[in-house]
Amino acid sequence: MTTQEEQESPSVSVSVFAACTELTKPGITKLVTITALVGLGLGGLHYGGLGVWDWARLIVGVGLGTAIASGGANALNMWYESDRDAMMKRTRVRPIPSRRLSPRFVLLFGLGMTILGCVILGITAGLLPALVALLTAASYVLIYTPLKPITITNTLIGAVPGALPTMIGTSAVAPGMGFEPLVEPVGLMLFCLMFLWQLPHFFAIAWMCRADYEAGGFRMLPIVDPVGNHTAATMVFTSLLLIPAGLAPLWITPELSGWGTGIASVLLGGMLVVLSLRFAIKRTDRAARVAFFGSIIHLPVYLIVMVAEAGVKGLLL
Repeated sequence: MTTQEEQESPSVSVSVFAACTELTKPGITKLVTITALVGLGLGGLHYGGLGVWDWARLIVGVGLGTAIASGGANALNMWYESDRDAMMKRTRVRPIPSRRLSPRFVLLFGLGMTILGCVILGITAGLLPALVALLTAASYVLIYTPLKPITITNTLIGAVPGALPTMIGTSAVAPGMGFEPLVEPVGLMLFCLMFLWQLPHFFAIAWMCRADYEAGGFRMLPIVDPVGNHTAATMVFTSLLLIPAGLAPLWITPELSGWGTGIASVLLGGMLVVLSLRFAIKRTDRAARVAFFGSIIHLPVYLIVMVAEAGVKGLLL
């Protein structure tokens, strides 16, 4: 006959596994990993010289290493913000505030995952991609996260570690010695695209969750801008900038880009501009939510079109 502890242990293990998965913020980790692989794919096709085994090694290494390092950084973010998470309705059920995991466990889990991810990147893709991943995690946890309760510029600052993962991929294949691959046009182009996209996306979230952010003691733009003038203007302006950022591949990687990428940039960017203008007129949570979902449509559809067109043209070169 089994004891009660033995009967409960499988469910406890499943619960701990679920909590650890939650620590990694799977949605964010998936986006970060995809953008790193987009950088690898576009950079690899543009710079050339990769064989089948090189592609296989880099795709597996960059994908796995980036995902693990990103998951670790997200866990460290939850560890750092656990006290504030407990004050907010939407985050009080996270593993530490809900007492499903201890702060010490989350800290060790986050550090271990971040280090493991960087080691995998170093072995499979090279030292520079590993350093970019480490910089991404460090700037996210040690700069952006502490600044959230201090300054409304935190969203701009946080967009940097949000955009850096594209360079994990490009730095694995770009030519040059030392840190030269970090200033190659393909990497900078994708960095700018991701940096700009995050701003209307996250300002829409900040508007919808402004009461929660205020309860947690965070300094978000919509909290100090209750009427929404600056929030709306920023969303419209950065949405407009996404159009030329999306058109940049036409002159930076012209051999891989064409009508598909151009049309996707104009249509999707135009859609986000319209939705941001709609928010600027209405200033409602519903309008912000529609703009938020518009941003969710914009990025994956644009990246799919850009990568698909680059892949087809790359095969024909």
